Amino acid sequence: MRIQTFAQLTGLSVHTLRYYEKLGLLSPGRNASGHRDYRQSDIEWVNFIKRLKATDMPLEAIQRYAQLRSAGDSTLAERRTLLAHHAERLARRLAEQQAHLHQLEVKMAWYDDALLKNSA
Repeated sequence: MRIQTFAQLTGLSVHTLRYYEKLGLLSPGRNASGHRDYRQSDIEWVNFIKRLKATDMPLEAIQRYAQLRSAGDSTLAERRTLLAHHAERLARRLAEQQAHLHQLEVKMAWYDDALLKNSA
């Protein structure tokens, strides 16, 4: 599929797709006319990239993962390790955020109590 269609299906701009290609994250095939020719598997890959970005994986780590992915099955263990380290960082961040949420809830409960006392 052409880049415009691919952009619509992935929710990314043409500019972003070209940038990802420049970074080595994407490497679409080319058709007989020389135009980029994206496949269904490219959509799945972009969706995974978007998930990694949404979980704050550093761009350099995403690039490393893409390089390993391109190298084939001999890198399965290294890719799994890279994702495991990212999952550990994400779990720590989630725990920190949960602690922050708890403190906000404690503070809101204090305000609720103070408001009840003031309205009585």
